[in-house]
Amino acid sequence: MGLPVRDHDYHTYADYLRWDDDARYELIDGVAYAMAPAPMRVHQEVVGEIFRQAANALEEPRCRVFVAPLDVRLPKAGEGDDEVDTVVQPDVLAVCDPERLDERGVRGAPDWVVEVLSPATAGHDQIHKRRVYERAGVAELWLVHPMDRVLTIYRLRDGEYGKPEITELAGETVVGAVPGVSIDWEALTEILPVHGP
Repeated sequence: MGLPVRDHDYHTYADYLRWDDDARYELIDGVAYAMAPAPMRVHQEVVGEIFRQAANALEEPRCRVFVAPLDVRLPKAGEGDDEVDTVVQPDVLAVCDPERLDERGVRGAPDWVVEVLSPATAGHDQIHKRRVYERAGVAELWLVHPMDRVLTIYRLRDGEYGKPEITELAGETVVGAVPGVSIDWEALTEILPVHGP
């Protein structure tokens, strides 16, 4: 099941900035996807814990970590902001190039993106956004599946993600794209849903 679209028009960041309704959107190739309603508590706790650990562990002073909502504009070429047709709001992201940060958020690919999957957004995140992150040059993409306790990691090599690394949410996982950062999944043990008898 995909996220609902705002309409069937082509939109740019200039349009996005003029919308005055309370709904939040992401633009992907000019299509405005309505963001899912407020996420479940476990989603927010997982996002918050990943952000907390990453922010506390940062060793490189140029790197900054952020949590949604924050606009990440992903131009396809050298177009100005008004012409950009892809604007996303990753759950957690890190940027190590200060030139990509401005008052509106981020312009260009973050170094690391984390999407915490929920039933309402899983297909959108795994299909549409994964493709966008690859095209934009996001060095490392994590898809966290809290219900299944699985982590899928895509690392950019020669402009493509290729085969992902899939692992359990256990132990500690190093963020290759951000020096000094790793996530300890044991800190999330009490938050993650438990399945089975």
